[in-house]
Amino acid sequence: MRTRKLLLVGLLALCLTSSPLQLFAQQTRQEKIEPVCSIPGLVAFWDFVQREPAGERRFLALGPTGATPAYPLDVTNYVFDYWGEGRQAGYSDFSEMNRGPFGNAVQIKPETDATFRPCFIIPRSRLHDTALDIKGDDQSVTVVVWAIRESGNHALAGIWHEGTDLKQDETQGIERVERGQRQYALFAGLSKPGTACGHASENGAGSFLNKYALHKCNSLAAAPAIPSDAPAETLNQSWQCFAMTLNHETDQLTGWLNGEAGERWLENPKSNGLFASAYQAYQQGYWHQLPGLQEGEDPKFPAHQYYHPPEDQLIKTVIEEETLEQKTALQFYPYTRVRVTYGKNVAGDWETRQRELVALSINPWWYPHGIYRPKDDGTGGPFTIGRVIHSARSVGFTGWIGGVAVFDRALSEDELKILSGLRQTVVDAP
Repeated sequence: MRTRKLLLVGLLALCLTSSPLQLFAQQTRQEKIEPVCSIPGLVAFWDFVQREPAGERRFLALGPTGATPAYPLDVTNYVFDYWGEGRQAGYSDFSEMNRGPFGNAVQIKPETDATFRPCFIIPRSRLHDTALDIKGDDQSVTVVVWAIRESGNHALAGIWHEGTDLKQDETQGIERVERGQRQYALFAGLSKPGTACGHASENGAGSFLNKYALHKCNSLAAAPAIPSDAPAETLNQSWQCFAMTLNHETDQLTGWLNGEAGERWLENPKSNGLFASAYQAYQQGYWHQLPGLQEGEDPKFPAHQYYHPPEDQLIKTVIEEETLEQKTALQFYPYTRVRVTYGKNVAGDWETRQRELVALSINPWWYPHGIYRPKDDGTGGPFTIGRVIHSARSVGFTGWIGGVAVFDRALSEDELKILSGLRQTVVDAP
């Protein structure tokens, strides 16, 4: 443990006190990948340089220092796989930069053919119950992606098969219908484009009776949109380090951009298209605690879908309005802000008449669950990079991806700053 702390302190001090030019001018590719491979908990690190020595020459993942490279990446067009439309995809469909944070990068293109959605993939059959199959209770995870975002807000990397069973126009005529098989993944923002958006699922499917999974977070900062064909000098200076951490010890899901998380709040979730479901999950849980059937209460709402972040730590109270008979106050908690309406009882004392959720923390997001644990029966999804399987078949994220790393624990802020520092200059392909 002491050795690990000394290594982290030394690497962090080097990143913070040296200019990018000083730090990386003389570094080889091996020296750049070493900080990733030396951080404890590494499961897989694709630098898009390491490849199979023969055959298909697929990209391989590096592991901890000294480990044998593993997890070769196949390529698939999931529209062809599930709808039977379009054509198969191959490595030739991805342009390579031949330079990047670790020596190379692959381009996720803004495909114009609606039947062509290529991505890198590790089929479930090759990852089930391996170290990459992070799942279950008391399990943490970190996903880090070094990328240049051109457009889009969707998936970067993870195990996040969104399902093809949703009833919508795009699923007409689908040949292969599967429910959601979500575990963990990092996105390029979703509702907050350009942010680092972490996603986790306890059931593989939807949340709070919504068809979509809604346990997600968004970093405060957002990456700019950079054209993929920008001049080399511009691209070299535009790398971003997206990351998500799920810490089962703190029940926090956090998004990080370039080593910074930042607090982000969602105001008025009741009126938000998706988070209205989280609002209902909060209110239903509160109403259920009260005697009798409350106005708006749905007795059939499943208790396991209530959403009640801890409110045992009151940060502050702000009185908004007060009369002789009624007052309203805004209560601030670590994950929620609640408007409370009080009235006078027969004894003349204030008593709570109503509590309403008015804001939710979405960085960090409170996540009290384990990670979906699929059985080896076809209910588990693949690991994908660049896109995920989903009903809408949208283009998703476009841009360059120069590195993907997965850890089986929640990295610290110091460790994420070290990994973020690796984006600051590029090295050429060996």
